[in-house]
Amino acid sequence: MSEGTSALLWVAAAVFLVATVAGAIVLVVKLVRTRRLLASTDLPMSKKLLFWGAIAYLVFPVDLLPDPVLIDDLGVLLLALRSLNKAVPEGVARRAGRRDHRK
Repeated sequence: MSEGTSALLWVAAAVFLVATVAGAIVLVVKLVRTRRLLASTDLPMSKKLLFWGAIAYLVFPVDLLPDPVLIDDLGVLLLALRSLNKAVPEGVARRAGRRDHRK
């Protein structure tokens, strides 16, 4: 492998790592904002279970992709958060301190 190819691979790996970390940070912020919604009795239990299932998938060692690659974990969690946010009634979003719960 030439030095140019090796450098390109290192750059690609660094960009991938930065993108994964940025995605993880965004999801942590969304998780912190979601904690109040999970306590609400107005949300369907199926959406709450989907969310906790995504958290379990994130923690468990068995993955679709090897563990250093967090794309599948982050994707499952992002889909669960999106599903949970779409199920939020308008009044619950206001009580949780969120202006626009559909974003």
